[in-house]
Amino acid sequence: MVDYMNAPVTDVVKAILEDGVIDDAEVAQLRRRLYADGKIDKEEAEALFTINDAVKGKANSADWGKLFAEAICDYLLKDESSPGEIDDDEAAWLIEKLEGDGEIDANEKMLLISLKEKANKLSDDLLAKIKEWGV
Repeated sequence: MVDYMNAPVTDVVKAILEDGVIDDAEVAQLRRRLYADGKIDKEEAEALFTINDAVKGKANSADWGKLFAEAICDYLLKDESSPGEIDDDEAAWLIEKLEGDGEIDANEKMLLISLKEKANKLSDDLLAKIKEWGV
């Protein structure tokens, strides 16, 4: 079993994806790992998208979508360069991640709704995409 707290993010992702689903215990361990240092970094945010795309449509923990949306919001809104806002660079990254697998799933919609509620400002590009996606 992988030590979620001390293993590289890539090992954690690999361990979670071994059975193709993310269960309650994995969500809890992943949450502790992600927030151990108090912030979500880019590597962790990208890993969350990798996990989300891989487990889409499976019998995952009900808490998975909540963790995914919360952690990505924290990554985007609690940064030093544009706290509380989604700037153009962040929007471009987010749009690329959301469109990467060709569809906006329920967890990604939850993320977008959360961003709309929590952000002080969203980039015009992201606002246009949100409207296009019907969120």
